[in-house]
Amino acid sequence: MTFVDEVKNAVTPRAALLVIGVLGLQLLFIASYVGALHKPKPTDVAFGVVAPQQMSQQLITQLDGLPGGPLDPRTVSSEAEAREQIMNRDIDGALIVSPQGRTDTLLVASGGGTVLSSALERILTQVEAGQQRTVRTVDVAPASPDDFDGLSSFYLVVGWCVGGYLCASILAISAGTKPANRQRALIRTAVMAVYAVAGGIGGAVIIGPILGALPGSVWGLAGLGALVVFSVGMITLALEALTGIVGIGLAVLIIVIAGNPSAGGAFPLPMLPDFWRAIGPALPPGAGTWVARSIAYFRGNAVTGPLLVLSAWAVAGTALTLLLSMRRRGGRDDGRTEATSSPSPSGGSTAA
Repeated sequence: MTFVDEVKNAVTPRAALLVIGVLGLQLLFIASYVGALHKPKPTDVAFGVVAPQQMSQQLITQLDGLPGGPLDPRTVSSEAEAREQIMNRDIDGALIVSPQGRTDTLLVASGGGTVLSSALERILTQVEAGQQRTVRTVDVAPASPDDFDGLSSFYLVVGWCVGGYLCASILAISAGTKPANRQRALIRTAVMAVYAVAGGIGGAVIIGPILGALPGSVWGLAGLGALVVFSVGMITLALEALTGIVGIGLAVLIIVIAGNPSAGGAFPLPMLPDFWRAIGPALPPGAGTWVARSIAYFRGNAVTGPLLVLSAWAVAGTALTLLLSMRRRGGRDDGRTEATSSPSPSGGSTAA
């Protein structure tokens, strides 16, 4: 056998294509993470301004015209309203201008990301200095001292996502990526649901009572975790049922390569480039991170949209998995066997 024949036997065309696909994922991983995170800067941060009527519009115009467009300022009627909008996650900060003195108040919420709150403090300090005024900072929703840079919620959701697609991958690889019948697909869906509940509760207990990294409702976080794990797991099962082993790579592309850098974890969404800011809320890591922070620091506010996103992934993955399981394979659909084959004694192959 020649060397070329040995190469052909060692690396089949299918294996070569898979290796090329892995190389593509590797390069996309580098491009996505570095592209999204190498140069964070605030852009169009939703920002409230509470000021006397005679100076409110002038201040908003000044803030809106800052180089690089870091702020998207809007008038807020009172400090109480500004605090409420921050807790509802409608704005990320607010400036309360003192009508008598020369010291104003900056409201921030480090629970939504300490990097963003620090950036707002830096920007407003410079603006106020130009007006011969000073600013004091008040943290309306402070991050836990055990939650460094507000990253715990992000890492929690990443762990849930990893568990979801790894569990789905194991279920598929162990008995074939394409379920032969609806019964087997239902069993895999049920296993995924049980695993999701266990993973959600386990993650919430670890990050809350055990490590004390996140405040907020343990059961709220557990429910979120179950939904994140199930949505990621089911979309992975669906992709595997649709494309075979390639589906694992597609899940990595959606969740890891596109989802993680756009989740607003390392840097909150207003500090990401436009593309990543746009896709982040529509993907499980971004939706999950937003809800985890809301549960921990914002009284559970502003979670309806992200929960609907996660639910849509879960429903789509489940429906697609069950629909694909009903396709006939090789002219048979007896509900008993996977479409796999094994060598026969005569050198051919027989259905396993």
